[in-house]
Amino acid sequence: MNKNVLIAGCGDVGCELAQQLLDTGNYFVWGLRRSIDRLPGRVHPVKGDLSNPEQLGEWPNKIDYVVYAAAADGPGQDNYHKAYLRGLSNVLSRLQADGHRPERVLFTSSTSCYHQNDGQWVDETSPTNPGRYSGKIMLEAEAILINSPFPATAVRFGGIYGPGRHRMTNRVRAGEGCKAEPVIYGNRIHRDDCAGILAHLIQRDEQKLPVDSLYLGVDHEPAPLYEVLHWLADQLDIVLDDNHPAPQPQRGSKRCSNQRIVDAGYTFRYPNYKAGYSELLSSMSSE
Repeated sequence: MNKNVLIAGCGDVGCELAQQLLDTGNYFVWGLRRSIDRLPGRVHPVKGDLSNPEQLGEWPNKIDYVVYAAAADGPGQDNYHKAYLRGLSNVLSRLQADGHRPERVLFTSSTSCYHQNDGQWVDETSPTNPGRYSGKIMLEAEAILINSPFPATAVRFGGIYGPGRHRMTNRVRAGEGCKAEPVIYGNRIHRDDCAGILAHLIQRDEQKLPVDSLYLGVDHEPAPLYEVLHWLADQLDIVLDDNHPAPQPQRGSKRCSNQRIVDAGYTFRYPNYKAGYSELLSSMSSE
């Protein structure tokens, strides 16, 4: 029988995840968001507001998997608190109140949980002592999830890029580079691989294979920001002025290892930024 998957906060990553799950033919997907008109056609719409426990919409009678993939409405501590602490707590409380026993709850976290800033490698066992509110709130949300009565997994995603996300290309088109030194490493992942990792973990769990409580969701090759900007500039035939500061806020300069998710059998569609951005630039040029 097909399993019911509830995607709470079914935005960009959630909609791609829904498509990937539906394409397998093994799942029914329920997408909870405020603007249900933006959901893919085969997704069961759930109109709701995660920040309001009284407005979480109508859920199916049985929920087998939950993916909490909300995004904050914008920067700022209040927005983060509402999206990642209040919203997650509301969903977990509703699951318990309605008697649901999902096989696993997955949460889209962030590499902002890490404080390392000197280009060192980090993995799921590395210490976390973030100085910014974003990382602190993400860690708090992870703790809420792991301490819930349900099997749980958090995936700490790096900087997400993909269709509709033009921050880096817009910077390059504006001619804004950055200095090569000090080296600022970034960790990226294509939106389709974000969804792919989540789908892979759900399928792995359904097959009764081991699923850890924490994974890093980044591609194979952390890369210096200077290198990425100049590679993009070469593709677009643009000359950059490197007398510009690095984008703010920074998530720190670190190199995140994806070995755990690779060992769990996930194969990346876009193993590095060149693979992902090559396709994006090609699609943008044909628009």
